Amino acid sequence: MAKLSKDDIIKAIEEMSVLELSEVTKALEEKFGVSASMMVASNATAAAPEGSAEPKEEQTVFNVVVANSGANKIAVIKALRELVPTLGLKEAKDLVDAAPKEVMTQVNKKTAEEAKTKLTTAGAAVELK
Repeated sequence: MAKLSKDDIIKAIEEMSVLELSEVTKALEEKFGVSASMMVASNATAAAPEGSAEPKEEQTVFNVVVANSGANKIAVIKALRELVPTLGLKEAKDLVDAAPKEVMTQVNKKTAEEAKTKLTTAGAAVELK
């Protein structure tokens, strides 16, 4: 097997769709036993003063799921392509047709809320998980 250079890997990543990149990220997290969300949680725990009641951890990372595309699929597809510019028309249509389906993975609360608003305005039923 030929060894890939750093530039080859970066070029391959640039050409991936958001969903493909998400799958690669998950595979790397599993392979190496790391997670960005684990770092956020461990930092929050470390920052808590001793002797205080354990605070409820607020969810900081969300997955945006299109539960139902609604009656106006074209508007939902357009909104989805605005949110995820790397998606082609066919990829976006396939995601909308396959609802319920994750369309954005591991995004912050603000991004997830904006995505939910755009997709809901377009006519989709959206869940944040």
